[in-house]
Amino acid sequence: MQKAIISIILIAAFGLTASVCHAAGILTPVGSRHQPIQIRDHHVNVVINNGFAMTEVQQTFYNPNTEDLEAMYSFPLPKSASLSEVTIYVGEREIHGEVLEKLKAQQIYEDEKSKGNETGLAEKNEFYTFEFKVHPVPANAETRIRFLYYQPLKIDTGIGRYLYPLEEGGTDEAGMSFWTTHAKVENTFSMSLELKSAYPIKDVRVPGFEAAATINKLGEDHYKLEMQLRDMNLTRDVIFYYRLQEGLPGRVEVIPFRDNENEDGAFMMVITPGVDLKPLTNGADYCFVLDISGSMQAKMATLKRGVMQALEKLKPEDRFRFVTFESQARELNRDWLPANPDGLIKAKQLLEPLNARGSTNLYAGLDLGLKRLDDDRAVNIVLVTDAVTNTGIVDPIDFHKLLRKVDVRIYGFLLGNSANWPLMQTITETSGGFYDSISNVDDIMGKLMLAGSKINYEALLDARVKFSGVKVTDLTDDTFKKVYRGQQLVLFGKYNQGGNARLTLEASLTGEDKTYTSEFVFPDIDTENPELERLWALATIEKIEAMERIGKMVPTESENAIRDLGLQYQIVTDYTSMVVLSDTAFADRGIERHNQTRIAREQQARVQRSQQSAKNYRVDRKKPAFKHKVPSLGGGGGAIDPLTGVLGILITTAGAVRLALRRKKR
Repeated sequence: MQKAIISIILIAAFGLTASVCHAAGILTPVGSRHQPIQIRDHHVNVVINNGFAMTEVQQTFYNPNTEDLEAMYSFPLPKSASLSEVTIYVGEREIHGEVLEKLKAQQIYEDEKSKGNETGLAEKNEFYTFEFKVHPVPANAETRIRFLYYQPLKIDTGIGRYLYPLEEGGTDEAGMSFWTTHAKVENTFSMSLELKSAYPIKDVRVPGFEAAATINKLGEDHYKLEMQLRDMNLTRDVIFYYRLQEGLPGRVEVIPFRDNENEDGAFMMVITPGVDLKPLTNGADYCFVLDISGSMQAKMATLKRGVMQALEKLKPEDRFRFVTFESQARELNRDWLPANPDGLIKAKQLLEPLNARGSTNLYAGLDLGLKRLDDDRAVNIVLVTDAVTNTGIVDPIDFHKLLRKVDVRIYGFLLGNSANWPLMQTITETSGGFYDSISNVDDIMGKLMLAGSKINYEALLDARVKFSGVKVTDLTDDTFKKVYRGQQLVLFGKYNQGGNARLTLEASLTGEDKTYTSEFVFPDIDTENPELERLWALATIEKIEAMERIGKMVPTESENAIRDLGLQYQIVTDYTSMVVLSDTAFADRGIERHNQTRIAREQQARVQRSQQSAKNYRVDRKKPAFKHKVPSLGGGGGAIDPLTGVLGILITTAGAVRLALRRKKR
């Protein structure tokens, strides 16, 4: 086992292809004889409250053709989003969706469509998109569709972030060659976002939309954003940041749901450690693993310039090494070079001749980058790639096996909404690292500061969560290889009855065992957050998928488990879809309305919460689990450390390339 402490900085620019990037919009076959169906209006309503967000989208389609058509709408899939409601408005009528097995839902949709009936279908396209089909969109007339999803949100070092994804990453080349995307909103795009927080809010912002957005403070830690734009293209993400007041305590929060004493309850637990983690001050080695495959052709000059600027940020006592990969991987220099003036001259000589060619063997590049590491020095491996992994080893199981051979930490930055986050999750979880998503409209410097505050500080090691007093089952997580500075632990689970419970978090810090405890009460009945059942189910599905990716669960077993959870909790998955029919059609086909029952319960709870302030679910007030305050980004200095400088230049470089490619396509 390699003993060196290794940090792998993974800049995965999945969205940097030179192809046209699809957006959230209507898909039309290339060369279609019909005029594209238009998006007349696009309205978004978001509520962020107590650890999760509800997003409701309403769109009006218009068919300018002289015959009825089918609309196919594609929407980037937010990570960990539970699609729960789909409604189609037919004149004054509403028709709603129920989740069925995927093949059955498709067959019913096609059958209803062939009869000329109003129908719809919502499906998940791997980790890329939700896709909606609506039929018919009447000739020279409008049709409205509404969908709603839930997703958990984390606070990172006191910063909350909500992403409304609109820009796809362009990873599906076959799809891009077949479809054209019509993403323009002909009339109005609007967003209403309401934030309720149980903790003091210092500031909020929506980068890139400051001129269009109006943000009002409705009450203590209660904000409302309103935004309306004309002639907008659905090609630009909307991000809402909120920053909590500094100096908040470490804490444990438990949000429960149980509406029947004869059935298990569900809960979401958020652990925000307040731990005194010390900064790491030793020098380091930097291995740059560079993608020079053919898809990087338009980016090579910028890549070379970015790497050189990154090297200039290093300290003279630091060292560096280059590994390149395309169809194969090779070293530009076997020995580590010092980051002094002579070393920088040599670096330029090594980089200058590089040309893009071949396919992308990501595994080979990573494998070679992990060789010849010095046990006595911390090593940061910076992997720069568009991650169009199409040659050599591509199975996540093999990446998992590779990374288990060494003591590594991988820090991933995913660019674009169609980035292969499942593979990234496998890589980072295997190593005990973390990954983050990067949008073109993100505060890049803020992202870098967050990353730097983790990479350059100690971490809690081998953390484990245990419960006693009340039987807790079906946890989505109970072990964490590393817990980084400012990082929240979010886990879902089930509990069999109300009563006094005890939480224990065990971990290691600087070689010393640490134990943090909290005592709280699981309620017999609490009906305020029924959405937690779907969120638990989706988190469980993601856990099952992760186990399958690394070979810990056979595909047939995982498929059955995911399908069963999707049907029981009415979630759109890889094996379930939501079909939208009239009440009469559901009755004629003998389809039970399980989702209708869940929706009614969730809507009632939303109305109730809308009339109340955010509820504080902290359970360790009397006996705090953590004695330190939660770390923040504020306080002292203004300098950017070398590692953060490296990240900054490379991420900014990637963003500049994406912008240039977009302009070139106009």
